[in-house]
Amino acid sequence: MIYLDNSATTRQYDEVTDLMVRLQKDYFGNPSSLHSMGFEAGNYLFDAREEISRTFPYDGRIIFTSGGTESDNTAIFSVCRKMRRRGNKIITTEVEHPAVLECMKRLKEDGYQVEYLKADVNGYVEPQALKAALDENTILVTMMAVNNEVGTIEPVLPCYNIVQEFNQLYGTKILFHTDAVQAFGKMSFADAPFDLISISGHKFHGPKGVGALYVRKGVDIPPYILGGGQENGYRSGTENTPGIAGLGLAAKMTTENLFEKQMKMAKVNDYFRKAVVEEIPDVQLNGFEEQGMELTDFGTRCPSVINFSFLGTRGEVLLHTLEQDGIFVSTGSACASHHTGDSHVLQAMSMNHKEIESAIRFSFSEFNTLEEMDFVIDRLKAAVARFRRLGSFR
Repeated sequence: MIYLDNSATTRQYDEVTDLMVRLQKDYFGNPSSLHSMGFEAGNYLFDAREEISRTFPYDGRIIFTSGGTESDNTAIFSVCRKMRRRGNKIITTEVEHPAVLECMKRLKEDGYQVEYLKADVNGYVEPQALKAALDENTILVTMMAVNNEVGTIEPVLPCYNIVQEFNQLYGTKILFHTDAVQAFGKMSFADAPFDLISISGHKFHGPKGVGALYVRKGVDIPPYILGGGQENGYRSGTENTPGIAGLGLAAKMTTENLFEKQMKMAKVNDYFRKAVVEEIPDVQLNGFEEQGMELTDFGTRCPSVINFSFLGTRGEVLLHTLEQDGIFVSTGSACASHHTGDSHVLQAMSMNHKEIESAIRFSFSEFNTLEEMDFVIDRLKAAVARFRRLGSFR
């Protein structure tokens, strides 16, 4: 098996799985209980919070959630509730994940003003567009760090700075949230200045169904989920102790020797890109060619993702053909795969229907190798040639 759908989900580290099984068998107490079993479970929550805190600025707060979607929803709806008396405008982009865009639809129904910043042909949003959109009615800017379909590293750092300059000039308190689900584990957030940051465990070799929201010191938001007051009142519900412990361990492991892992992914990604372009005719790279490793490398592509249109084919047909050879890829965002119609990201990049329908996303992890890419190229060439010869696109 060659797994190239790591933007959809990743294989858990074996150490994460072993830890979670041990907790489920031996440390299954409720962390809110006052007896020793509850105390032991609570220690695992404490350790996980410490591990994740080390990957962000030291003075922030970590709120455990059920994943990236809940983290995004919490950040957006909680900020809007807190600041609704001061303003009702939210600024986002056309290329966000549905976890953000569906929130925007709900907010518009509730009377909020939502402005969507446009992306260029590489899925990149110009910071000057944000500068022009800001006004004193704005309360929140939400922008993803890395696009999940084409890997574009968005200018979250300059956009955050633009918001801070506006706040200082006009005395406003506009908050800045970034969806870092595709970026965390691929680049460092140790010095990230943002007010709110969303992450999801299963994108960096942790468990599904668990994530976190980082909240910068000094930012106070009301809870989104109410109940028993867990997470210091910020997120009620009995904590998923095995999942949270696994999340903490995965965060620790994925950020260790991060530069070496980035370089390995970049090498595999570039090897694959060059082979596809050189060996398969009528192929279109969707997004930037140049790769970047840090949040400061905005306007480049994250090494974990590459997206091609194989013109004259259908991406879904190629996907299933490759699957027969044990190669797993994607035609777009797995979180929205049940939706019909063309990808909203590729549409925002001004691509036509045929270009979008023939697009495939290949997403890498630290475990992919150059030898795997040789096999993938061989099978991909055969699949593309076969379906072009059969005229499957008609």
